Amino acid sequence: MAVLKHTLPYHHDSARLFEKIAHEPWAMLLDSGQAVDKKTGEPGSQYGQYDILVSRPIATLVTNGSITSIHDRKPIISKEDPFFLLNQLLERYPAQDVGVPFSGGAMGYFSYDLGRRLERIDDKNTPENIPEMMVGIYDWAVVVDHRKRTAVLISHGFSEKTKQGWPALVRLFDAPNALEESTFKVKSETQCNFSEKGYHTAFDRIKNYIQSGDCYQVNLAQRFSAQVCGDSWLAYKKLREISPAPFMAYMQLPLKQNDSFQVLSNSPERFVQVIGDHVETRPIKGTMPRAKDIEQDLANAQTLRNSRKDQAENLMIVDLLRNDIGKSCETGSVKVEKLFQLQSFANVHHLVSTVTAKLKQNTTVIDLLKGCFPGGSITGAPKIRAMEIIEELEPNRRGVYCGAIGYIGFDGKLDTNIAIRTAVINNEEFSYYAGGGIVADSDGSKEYLETLDKASTMSELLKRFK
Repeated sequence: MAVLKHTLPYHHDSARLFEKIAHEPWAMLLDSGQAVDKKTGEPGSQYGQYDILVSRPIATLVTNGSITSIHDRKPIISKEDPFFLLNQLLERYPAQDVGVPFSGGAMGYFSYDLGRRLERIDDKNTPENIPEMMVGIYDWAVVVDHRKRTAVLISHGFSEKTKQGWPALVRLFDAPNALEESTFKVKSETQCNFSEKGYHTAFDRIKNYIQSGDCYQVNLAQRFSAQVCGDSWLAYKKLREISPAPFMAYMQLPLKQNDSFQVLSNSPERFVQVIGDHVETRPIKGTMPRAKDIEQDLANAQTLRNSRKDQAENLMIVDLLRNDIGKSCETGSVKVEKLFQLQSFANVHHLVSTVTAKLKQNTTVIDLLKGCFPGGSITGAPKIRAMEIIEELEPNRRGVYCGAIGYIGFDGKLDTNIAIRTAVINNEEFSYYAGGGIVADSDGSKEYLETLDKASTMSELLKRFK
């Protein structure tokens, strides 16, 4: 089958291309953090190589509780494992690697709460009122390569609809952008589901669990929210301007009764990537705030580098992830390539480690994703006990936060983020979370301030629209 391919003019700001489809249902942008200098309009910092744009899926999978709705050739309702259903659907479309990271396949989010389909966790918390999984099967994509400075519209042409609509797609992406006036406004002060006292009470409970040997580490998160109105795409454009990150995403997703919601992810963390049989995960554990003063900022970075507490926290999650990916990888292939590497972002410094492995033969990338889900860096150790404690102590279910966003290509490639620094705009509520791993020698006051440091980008974003 011949690949459909059309070269587009390259521009360092992929938002210009995405604006042509940004308001369509199921439109998604996986954004590599190509920052733009506001004064010059030229590229600033660049974290990643590729941006990927999709819309108009040929099939969709939406999981609500125990039910997955599949809209394909005909609508299907199933109680089967959502990961199994996704794999079953993708198997219809085998494709060869055509030299880009994504040339069609599955793209969407897997919420933290999808983990309830994998482990028995009590349903105690207030839900986020969005599906646990929303994934589209896309027959075309626009891929922007910032290193080669190229942009291409590409498809394997599995769908007749794609072939027939190809000339119109080419015209859409070749055409100049239409000027549209829109606004976004914050209508309230930000609320939090923990008071400072309430956070410390939950923190103390976790420390007691650790001291009694019940667990080693638990990630405790706070939920922030504010009332907003207007065009969420404007908010995302401002977010990518003030705080670029390597695993960003924007999603325009439909709900019932012609309603919709948006996901804005500013994630710095890769969950799992697979290219061929090469598997990589990059857990983040260890955080220090950035400082405006250069000397203080360097001192903060050095303090983080030397922090035994943060290194111990990072190492626990590295060991957990080695075990998780080891379930789907060749024996003896799991290696820690980098440990405690410093990586700096707009508002915080992080310690990042890199773990690699070789995928077992006859094992799918979805088997790997399921075996690692949800990520250890945002649950704790041991994982299931940490998830039980999170359910006990956090007032709300996490929704997309701490789940994963990414793609599984027709060609077998996979790349996903950990959906931290991620907001959902639903029913005029802008909600986001910030949390951190608590271990035996964690200090409650420092951990509380760390969550505020992590929330600072979203807090700053909201301030810009008041």
